[in-house]
Amino acid sequence: MGTINARKRKDGSIGYTAQILRKKDGAIIWREAKTFDKEREAKAWIRWREAELDKPGALEQLSKEDVPLADAIDKYVGAKRTIGRTKEQVLRSIKTYPIALKASRTIRSNDIVGFADELLAGGRKPQTVGNYISHLAAVFRDAKAAWDIDLDYAEMQTAQRTLTRLEKISKSEERTRRPTLDELEMLMQHFADRQIRVPASAPMCKIIAFGIFSTRRQEEITRIAWDDLDEAHSRVLVRDLKHPGQKKGNNVWCELVPEAMAIVKSMPKTKREIFPYHADTISAAFTRATTFLGINKEGTPDEDRLVFHSLRHEGISRLFEMGRTIPLAASVSGHRTWNSLKRYTDIKEVGDKYAGWKWLQVVTTGDKSA
Repeated sequence: MGTINARKRKDGSIGYTAQILRKKDGAIIWREAKTFDKEREAKAWIRWREAELDKPGALEQLSKEDVPLADAIDKYVGAKRTIGRTKEQVLRSIKTYPIALKASRTIRSNDIVGFADELLAGGRKPQTVGNYISHLAAVFRDAKAAWDIDLDYAEMQTAQRTLTRLEKISKSEERTRRPTLDELEMLMQHFADRQIRVPASAPMCKIIAFGIFSTRRQEEITRIAWDDLDEAHSRVLVRDLKHPGQKKGNNVWCELVPEAMAIVKSMPKTKREIFPYHADTISAAFTRATTFLGINKEGTPDEDRLVFHSLRHEGISRLFEMGRTIPLAASVSGHRTWNSLKRYTDIKEVGDKYAGWKWLQVVTTGDKSA
């Protein structure tokens, strides 16, 4: 049974401190106190609080060690067999913010909203903040069931709804950036010159052209092995094709258009992979080149920057410009639905703007006289 102690305050009023103790084998395992202005309020609180503490497992739950959010993030990252590189980077970044030090059980929706405000104050856009909150929500969703860490997923959902209403988070803007032929001319010449200076460097001209004609992502390009090639049927097995609900084992046969097949056949069969290079190396080389050539200028919005993934947009849009139907375009890109495919579609002209493109002959035959 709880006890109530009355004490006179400095201002002359009486405060009633209600205290609850719980013992086990003679040792105090839980102590809690709260002060009220009226004795009846103190008594009412004792009755309510003791009823809560008498519920099965309540004391054990309260006596659990306070686990900080950072530990929950570590548990999540360590438990996932596969996790996207961007998602892992975001979660590790969240660990550097004050919210990561808070005890998991104490984090409420206002804490999450405050974290979003901190990201916005740091110059991040609502789309980026939305990604941060979305990745953090995955930790909240699994923490209780998987590791008995008291992160309240309902509080996260409340925060997400509030942030959306206040327009502090939003969905990522769809990239529609496609390279022009002039930009590609600059890039291809740049990397052709580099290949002469540094013969051991990655053959970026071939990789860029293959990225366009195959519509493959840079990570997919570097994973394709010679054993995945079905030359007889002009197709390639793309392993672990990116899909929101399936990160691993989503292996899909994708058509290789003649231009892409010609590039593949021009590669030496010296290693297991057709393009035995690291995706980060390709991305870094492409980024440096676009900056050096002035294609991407300082201050250019993210959605307007030319990135390697822009080549996928270019390749898929080209298929539609050439008259391919949705199923035939999807047979190349690997998309399962029109909703996921249409965001890559940006028809600007009719026909094939790469007809007679000199760089295709260069990357497949080495002939620069075209």
